[in-house]
Amino acid sequence: MIIAVDGPAASGKGTLARRLAERYRLGHLDTGGLYRATGLRALLSGGNPADPQVAVAAARAVRLSDLSDPRVLDGRDIGTAVCPEADAKLFVTATLEARAMRRFKELQADDSRIIYERVLQDMKARDARDSERATAPLKRAPDALELDTTALDADAAFAAAVAFIAGKLAGKKR
Repeated sequence: MIIAVDGPAASGKGTLARRLAERYRLGHLDTGGLYRATGLRALLSGGNPADPQVAVAAARAVRLSDLSDPRVLDGRDIGTAVCPEADAKLFVTATLEARAMRRFKELQADDSRIIYERVLQDMKARDARDSERATAPLKRAPDALELDTTALDADAAFAAAVAFIAGKLAGKKR
């Protein structure tokens, strides 16, 4: 079974994907973690991660140990580009302000000088880059459940996702 969990930054997709992986005893691949591990490998080798040859070599050198939690696929283009035939697709979202506040609280735990307005602007710029990029832009797959987590806690989002997946699995058995 493949469950694709897409959405913008700080929407709750990573938390949800990890819980779904545990619930269904699936592997979890955080594509953002893979991307960061590749970038780090490129930088540690003295290369520029923006150089395609350096990036490819760095990606080939990434090891499982480079990923912080290598156990359902989550990212920004999993249901549309990476696994368009996934058994269940979720597009996790929240308002820009809610996502910025989540990220602000996360960052502020490590650095009290973090400014909410800066986090908000950074997130707005990231959303634009992710949505407008030429290759595999961030968008909801037509058959994905859009799960707005603005007013949901992690347990409520998880319950909604499990109910959706159960419906998809029941439909496949018919």
